[in-house]
Amino acid sequence: MKLFYWGWLTGAILGALWMLTVATTIAVVMSFATGEAFRPQLWYCTLWGLVFGRPYDRPRSLLINVPLFAAVMGYFSNYQIGSLAFDADIFSPSAILSILTLSLAFLGGMRIIYGDLPSGPLTRHEFEDAVIRFLTGFGYIFFTAIVAIPFYVMVMTSLKNQQQLVANPLDFSLDLSQGWGLFRSYVELFRDFNFGTYLLNSLIISVLTVVITLAFSIPGAYAVARLRFKGQALFSRSILLIYMVPIIVLALPIYIAFSMTGLRNTFVGILLIYPVTTIPVALYMLQGYFRGLPYEVEEAGLMDGLSRLAVIWKITLPLALPALASVSLYVFMIAWNEFLLAFMLLDDPSKFTLTRGISSLNSSEIPRQHLMAGSVVATVPIMALFLGLERFMTKGLTAGSVKG
Repeated sequence: MKLFYWGWLTGAILGALWMLTVATTIAVVMSFATGEAFRPQLWYCTLWGLVFGRPYDRPRSLLINVPLFAAVMGYFSNYQIGSLAFDADIFSPSAILSILTLSLAFLGGMRIIYGDLPSGPLTRHEFEDAVIRFLTGFGYIFFTAIVAIPFYVMVMTSLKNQQQLVANPLDFSLDLSQGWGLFRSYVELFRDFNFGTYLLNSLIISVLTVVITLAFSIPGAYAVARLRFKGQALFSRSILLIYMVPIIVLALPIYIAFSMTGLRNTFVGILLIYPVTTIPVALYMLQGYFRGLPYEVEEAGLMDGLSRLAVIWKITLPLALPALASVSLYVFMIAWNEFLLAFMLLDDPSKFTLTRGISSLNSSEIPRQHLMAGSVVATVPIMALFLGLERFMTKGLTAGSVKG
């Protein structure tokens, strides 16, 4: 049964919203990339979206329609309206690139959003499908911007010198004429601020935290998933209760206890406290995966004369490699990024982790580009590791959710 949603009205509204979205995004991107002031003309963008955001105006060939649409917008921008979407010289290369990019993003996005949307009455399914497509595209752009813009600002600031930052702190364009001088802050960071030691310390502590966590969580999770003992159900449900107590509440008792026992300012103390924060979540993740493994395979191993430990080592662990990879990556990320305990327990610069070392750069006496360079050094390795092993983490997190 037809519901009285109309394609032309839906298309016009979604077109206006989509034009506002892509125009704002391109203005922000071009401002960061060129250092020029790009500001979207919101009322004009809304007008373009309303006029051209109709199902029967959607392009059939982007290769032909994008240049034509850009030419029309450029003509009206320069001779009629004064500015299409940005306060910039219409003949500048950056403005031309902006118009072409805006045309491609708008027309291409409309093709995806509209799909087979008719211009007449719509069913509820057709209306909701178009709205969901728009919200999906908006979500991709919005959340990508939230992640990418701070990272871009951080990287660009780390490649500046003090004179450039003082002259224009909001100019995030890149001066390639400096050549290798762009990386001056990184060279000084490792040469003058001992960042190589911080990097090595974080690597060692994170790897050892993963090893210790797995050493305790694997047998614990297996016992909860496979063995029968008194209080098993209660233990299984209460594993994550430790996270109900904020670590800041325990900060003072931990500091006093570690100071009295001589564990403060030592790697041993860090390696005692870090696994306490990671073992519960590792137990929780692994027990769900172990429950999903077929018990018949382990029974066959026991009938062949293997001990319980041999069954775990030779049968269960090989089958659980995706879960172990995801848990290891998750624990490594927690240990690598941990700041509060490292800041509280480490005073000797030779024992600083990366996060503790970066906090020491947050001083009025140290140029801001060094702080940003340190943040990049701490972020890029864990980002590369996550992107490289993300498929294992996803597989491990979801594999134990369904039995059978």
